[in-house]
Amino acid sequence: MNTPKFTTLGCRLNAYETEAMKELSAQAGLDNAVIVNTCAVTAEAVRKGRQEIRKLRRENPGARLIVTGCAAQVDPESFAEMAEVDAVIGNTEKMQAGTWTGLAGDFGTEAVQVDDIMSVTETAGHLIDGFGTRSRAYVQVQNGCDHRCTFCIIPYGRGNSRSVPAGVVVDQIKRLVDRGYNEVVLTGVDLTSWGADLPSEPRLGDLVMRILKLVPDLPRLRISSIDSIEVDENLMSAIATEPRLMPHLHLSLQHGDDLILKRMKRRHLRDDAIRFAQEARALRPDMTFGADIIAGFPTETEAHFENSLKLVQECDLTWLHVFPYSKREGTPAARIPSQVNGNIIKDRAARLRAEGERQVKLHLAAQIGRTHKVLMENAHMGRTEQFTEVRFAAPQPEGQIVQATITGSENGQLLA
Repeated sequence: MNTPKFTTLGCRLNAYETEAMKELSAQAGLDNAVIVNTCAVTAEAVRKGRQEIRKLRRENPGARLIVTGCAAQVDPESFAEMAEVDAVIGNTEKMQAGTWTGLAGDFGTEAVQVDDIMSVTETAGHLIDGFGTRSRAYVQVQNGCDHRCTFCIIPYGRGNSRSVPAGVVVDQIKRLVDRGYNEVVLTGVDLTSWGADLPSEPRLGDLVMRILKLVPDLPRLRISSIDSIEVDENLMSAIATEPRLMPHLHLSLQHGDDLILKRMKRRHLRDDAIRFAQEARALRPDMTFGADIIAGFPTETEAHFENSLKLVQECDLTWLHVFPYSKREGTPAARIPSQVNGNIIKDRAARLRAEGERQVKLHLAAQIGRTHKVLMENAHMGRTEQFTEVRFAAPQPEGQIVQATITGSENGQLLA
């Protein structure tokens, strides 16, 4: 039997779902297949998906090739028309056991199985008990997004926001701790919208507090990308009072200029972002921030861009994810007439990245001589509570939290 091969493009949630698909396809007995889990976040991501499909077909001429993920959900027919593709399944269908049972049968199922993602009202939270290294597990608590940022196609690939009930999340994390995981990361598409569709409409802070109270043996809880304007009082309280909540937040900022933020249809202004960063750091002085920032959004002038550059300093951002704007058909931003020249976009993205690299160097330099608790991902590399990589000269026990004094830095890593 040839075990199915999986290729994952895009976000951490896609990687999580690939692990779930591996289990579902194994249970169904799927054989001799290649599955591509695509991304639709930019036009470039879709292009890479098609490129990967062609490459995998050349490498696996006798296998059945199945395409899923956000790009397949948004535009299933274009993938079905590719000569290399045998079947296209949607983001909801890929999480259903029946889909894989059908695919494992005589393959007489429909070539395209993609329903209306906007009609989906629930998200399963029990598919897998985490994945990743032996030290860190990722738990999906939310899927989809109710917002309609003008540059973003993802709601059409993921559907509206829906939450995994708190009890299901807590039970899953208890199992992970029993299996020896020392850190759990809560993940989702729009994490701070968690709970809005549940009875009594709890907030993300309520979930965090509940996990920390009901799973006292969990050493470290981390939350992934958040929308700072949606952060609730309980989450701020957890930042201030719960040392087991890690002092590292990745912020979905996207830009530093108010006019561009309005044209992006974001829900915050630059002062909101600065205020949140200042408040969070006042509550937790060791807090570090990452952020998503887009360079070259339509109508962006040099002055607008300079405001994004300044925001890096004003929020004291350390880990930047810089995205050169990519025109995405089907989004309102793609119809804006004043698109920025591609060379200018590249230049601005490079300048943002350079600023990010400077911030990382400052952060690393400030850690020398300090003692950190480091969660080991392998014998020689672990991460601090702020998610900074630490390289060890002597081997350490994988999956354990060790105390280390930082002696220097090199190639973006701390040394111990």
